Amino acid sequence: MSIQTIPELFLAAVREFPRPDCFSYRDQGGQFVDVSSEEALRRVKALRMGLKSLGLKVGDRVALLSENRLEWALADLGSQCAGGITVPIYPTLMPDTIEYILKDAEPAAIFVSTEEQARKIHSLRPNLPFLREVISFESTALPDMMTFAKLLQIGQNLLDQNPPAPSDECEHVDKDSPCSIIYTSGTTGNPKGVVLSHWNFVSNVLSIRSIIEFLPDDRCLSFLPLSHVLERMAGFYSTLSAGVGIAYAERMDTVPVDIMDVKPSILISVPRLYEKIYAKAIATAMAAGFPKKNIFFWARRLGIAAAEARAAGRSLGGWEAFQYKLADALVFKKLRAKLGGRVRFMVSGGAPLNDRINKFFNGAGLTILEGYGLTETSPVLTCNNFGAQRFGSVGRAISDTEIRIAEDGEILARGPQVMLGYYKNEAATREVLAPDGWLATGDIGHLDGDGYLFITDRKKDLIVTAGGKNIAPQPIENAFVANRYVSQAVIIGDRRQFLSALIVPDFTTLRDHTSSRGIDLSGDADLIRHPEVIKLFDDVVQEQNRNLPGFSQIKKFSLLDREFSLEDGELTPTMKVKRFAIAKKYAKVIDAMYPGDPDRDAD
Repeated sequence: MSIQTIPELFLAAVREFPRPDCFSYRDQGGQFVDVSSEEALRRVKALRMGLKSLGLKVGDRVALLSENRLEWALADLGSQCAGGITVPIYPTLMPDTIEYILKDAEPAAIFVSTEEQARKIHSLRPNLPFLREVISFESTALPDMMTFAKLLQIGQNLLDQNPPAPSDECEHVDKDSPCSIIYTSGTTGNPKGVVLSHWNFVSNVLSIRSIIEFLPDDRCLSFLPLSHVLERMAGFYSTLSAGVGIAYAERMDTVPVDIMDVKPSILISVPRLYEKIYAKAIATAMAAGFPKKNIFFWARRLGIAAAEARAAGRSLGGWEAFQYKLADALVFKKLRAKLGGRVRFMVSGGAPLNDRINKFFNGAGLTILEGYGLTETSPVLTCNNFGAQRFGSVGRAISDTEIRIAEDGEILARGPQVMLGYYKNEAATREVLAPDGWLATGDIGHLDGDGYLFITDRKKDLIVTAGGKNIAPQPIENAFVANRYVSQAVIIGDRRQFLSALIVPDFTTLRDHTSSRGIDLSGDADLIRHPEVIKLFDDVVQEQNRNLPGFSQIKKFSLLDREFSLEDGELTPTMKVKRFAIAKKYAKVIDAMYPGDPDRDAD
């Protein structure tokens, strides 16, 4: 059977690749519990019947306000088997943004996870007359809500009374029918609803499976938000379709423990996780002292050299190969063990990954396949592949996908994964999607002679200095976060005479450094004002400046005593910095770096 819709993909997967641990999750006792393919199918069929009994019709929207968990996946599949269009909502969003999305999408029903999320909807419900049903994943639903367990039971009773024929297990929808509306978490303005069809998703899944081999015993740990299109397509639909077992991390802060328990062979993440693992490895080496510190940095040099050689199609020479095997035994094997010991490959997307960090992991036997895409492209447009990696690039276009570069450097894309458009927003659709199918991505980049795509920056993020220089801030920021003392960095300089930087230290590493020098201050705010700390970061900045042309060098910097966060509106749910919000919040700090600047209020 030709698979064209998500329900077809799910039904084919559970029958072609039956496994006892199709899904896994932690129970209240802290143990991972497996759900078989057969049981997952039973629950999805019951959810479909339960939703239909509540009056859900083909084309109705169904919202999902929840953290990552098994119920999210089942609710998504059950809603789509009932002909619904799912609308995922990040649980970290503020109530006013949630209200905006719900009023725009007008869902007939919504699934909520915890009591906290349930109370958000309870308070908003008087303003949402179209919302007929609220279903809570928890047993402690509020009075005006139904529990997930009750909906399952209603559906199962209907199935028991009148079992459907195999050909009638899902509502029949066209491959070009809307499958999901995903609201983009833009850095400014209200979010726009990206309408993705069943074929948008399925074509992307099939393309990824044609270039990346999934094995029968593969297992994936899911921890990125399922509301994000990368996890939705790569960590859910693609893995499910290939028979990969999916285990859900309990929470983001439990991922290190979950990795050791699950022992995944596949990890899918944004660069932030890899940056933290890299920084932790360096901090551990520095704290170990001589000779372990020297051994680590010796191994790192060998690993990077090995990664570069493999990418160039070369093998290490005899002496280098011997040293590499020794480095693997002394350092890299231990790093792999900390990730469960079974990782076969990792995926990075959502933002650029620092080139040096990528080479380090690849050299350590932890292959990272970096790709590129957008919510508007379901999401993958390009991807590096085993044996065909080019560091610094995001790979080549996947099958049936065209990439070209506009005169101003903007990346344009066309293919079956490109969205139907923005929901109820034709004007915004016309701004980015041409009648001939070419999508303007908003990213700046270039293609090399072999078709590998290199991303320079976001078109809207480009800094234009007062001297008229165009500068891409992301490569500079990526270089900063590769330093063990830096957790986050944001480059400032639009319409200014020179570039400056807001730097958030990695306080764990920084305190190890200062404690060894007898500096013991209780508060981070006091620590970043200490002369030795300022001198340390001045050295960090000067080290970065040596690799930059004069007009791109950082002339001044300010240290901040707290990380940028999603909760404070400084990051998007995919951990991209909201430059406008940060510039506004730290306006006084920024202005102090530009005394006498007539344009200091322009940012």
